[in-house]
Amino acid sequence: MSVERPGKGLGMGLSALLGEASRAPSADEAPAERGGVREIDIARIQPNPTQPRTRFDNAAIAELAQSIRERGVLQPILVRPTGEGFEIVAGERRWRAAQKAGLHTIPAMVREIDDAGTAEIALIENIQREDLNAIEEAEGYRQLIERFGHTQDAIANIVHKSRSHVANHLRLLELPEFVRESLLQGDISMGHARAVAAAPDPEQLTREILARGLSVRQAEALAKKVRPGAGHDMARAVARAQAGAADADLLALERQLGDMLGLKVAVTHKGQGGSVVLYYSSLDQLDMICQRLSGEPI
Repeated sequence: MSVERPGKGLGMGLSALLGEASRAPSADEAPAERGGVREIDIARIQPNPTQPRTRFDNAAIAELAQSIRERGVLQPILVRPTGEGFEIVAGERRWRAAQKAGLHTIPAMVREIDDAGTAEIALIENIQREDLNAIEEAEGYRQLIERFGHTQDAIANIVHKSRSHVANHLRLLELPEFVRESLLQGDISMGHARAVAAAPDPEQLTREILARGLSVRQAEALAKKVRPGAGHDMARAVARAQAGAADADLLALERQLGDMLGLKVAVTHKGQGGSVVLYYSSLDQLDMICQRLSGEPI
């Protein structure tokens, strides 16, 4: 299925910038202003100091490096000139992986972009193309709102997610520091964080999740059972939560899949089979679903 993408309305947005890769440069354009791709020495490129991604998965970088050794860099990075070299606007993972793969040059597009534009595009590129940690993603949304004046609806359109997905992530930033750090470290999942957000004492519930290895369903049930001032009943509430109904597992699964995709998901299970339904509200979201299912880069 081929779905034509409408414009994102970002002005100098990520889609518009990267889409110019296929435009043939005119004869009177200077090399740094051309829309085409050029090979640049990796040593002349520096990372973006305002990069929103704070953690890079070494295993994922190694896997990407192996792919680059076998197939090359399939998508150019985006850079801007800085003095004698260049600064990455989008594509730091590819740049890191190319170094690890032993490449000396990397395909890149060069654009004259100011600091504000660089920061905005870097945020969008990370949110739209990579599986950021939920806290990093939430911080990215907050920056798009505070620094660039985007509404939650506008952000949802930019990154091809639902508005509720954006709102749920922003609420994570209101959690206690211990909970946010647990999520950032990967000790709890996005589903766990959403569950503890509804509890009277999110930090206490998070510690119970870590100590007892509770599932998302159990954490949700526990958040409903524990009331303010009932800390001494926590063990009893945990026991009740661990004996919850199977239907709650499907609901938790729907929420987890929805968090991963940024879409509404419905799971129906009967006997040994069932169905998984993905709901989209725009052609961009449908296109994203098709790309993920086909394994194409997003």
